[in-house]
Amino acid sequence: MGAVDFAAFVDELATVAGEAIRPFFRTTLGVENKGRDGVFDPVTAADRAAEQAMRALIQKTFPQHGIVGEEFSDVSPGAAYVWVLDPIDGTKSFISGMPVWGTLIGLLKNGVPVYGMMHQPFIGEHFTGDSASARYRGPAGERRLNTRACASLSDATLFTTSPLLMSKPERASFEKVQAKVRLARYGGDCYAYCMIAAGFVDLVVETGLKPHDIVALIPIVEGAGGIITDWSGKTAVSGGRIIAAGDKRVHAEALKLLQA
Repeated sequence: MGAVDFAAFVDELATVAGEAIRPFFRTTLGVENKGRDGVFDPVTAADRAAEQAMRALIQKTFPQHGIVGEEFSDVSPGAAYVWVLDPIDGTKSFISGMPVWGTLIGLLKNGVPVYGMMHQPFIGEHFTGDSASARYRGPAGERRLNTRACASLSDATLFTTSPLLMSKPERASFEKVQAKVRLARYGGDCYAYCMIAAGFVDLVVETGLKPHDIVALIPIVEGAGGIITDWSGKTAVSGGRIIAAGDKRVHAEALKLLQA
């Protein structure tokens, strides 16, 4: 079964997740802090309900597949096919009433990301990719996604969720990149990566990511013609320090500064 054959099923997963999440958005929902040592790491009933709904559908349809998610224990993480789920990527935006969050659904085949979707159920947008191509579906219709050309950092628009999430050495490296770009913006979480794929953002630099934060986004960025790695230039599949770009030239220039 090829990655594209899973596309209809991923749509089903997005639908059940969206149905679970929408009633909670911009309501007086309860927020629990799962962070430690003074770090605020919120989780909501919406996160848990959406992940449970997706897990139940996967286990019913593909009982032999593995599941790795943000809110619950891993199931058969060594299986040939593993689903990697983040029910609400951008929970801090979610609890603030801001619509820049999304449900991430990624599929690994033998450890390699082969299909990914970012679904925003409030706005009704879907960004999908299989590393060979990427597509958008939403209020603006349907179209293929393509990154834009950007010759150097001096022409680039850079995003990160927040430099405050970085350690002091990481922030110092990030600021070297930020000092060179035309425009730097904060926030966005998964949306920033999708805007690379859509040709509106040139560079995303982040740290401290988990696999569920990034696996679904890799086939979207790559499918649109972009490049996404860790700060050492290796695969981004395990998370950690991530750099994504629409143009290899900007990726190479930023990587050099991050490694300096």
